[in-house]
Amino acid sequence: MSLEDYKSKRDFKSTTEPAGKNQEVSRNRFVIQEHRASSLHYDFRMEMEDEKNSPVVLKSWAVPKNVPMDYGVKHLAIRTEDHPVEYLDFEGIIPEDSYGAGEVKIWDQGKWGLMKGSFEEKMLKFNLFGSRIKGRYVMIKTRGYGKQKKDDNEYWLIWRKEN
Repeated sequence: MSLEDYKSKRDFKSTTEPAGKNQEVSRNRFVIQEHRASSLHYDFRMEMEDEKNSPVVLKSWAVPKNVPMDYGVKHLAIRTEDHPVEYLDFEGIIPEDSYGAGEVKIWDQGKWGLMKGSFEEKMLKFNLFGSRIKGRYVMIKTRGYGKQKKDDNEYWLIWRKEN
């Protein structure tokens, strides 16, 4: 899910979402955005290199119940297309009849630090250092048990680990 997927879904003449510029070095930032689209969910985005090692993007997941704050609670995270790094600061209204239409507000942001794993390995152990969210987390890609045959979504689980 490349940055090209992101660009192909948007009309930048009608939305204030950033089109994106290339950035070569990750500063390990993250953002959680409250997104009031067709249903309320939270978009969790982590700044990292893409699979081709350039440019840096925001790997993104829609998390219906938000990133869990309690230990051991697992939440579904549905992979979405990569977003440009400039999306870290995006807040606004995505116009009606546009992809992702609805209000986007920053719920939390900060830095993250990798402890183990990688996106390519489909397992990440990391620390979040945000204003609201702090602590150790794990994300793993599931095998998609129970998904419909026509469902191309990539499902992950995210949970908070005890120290």
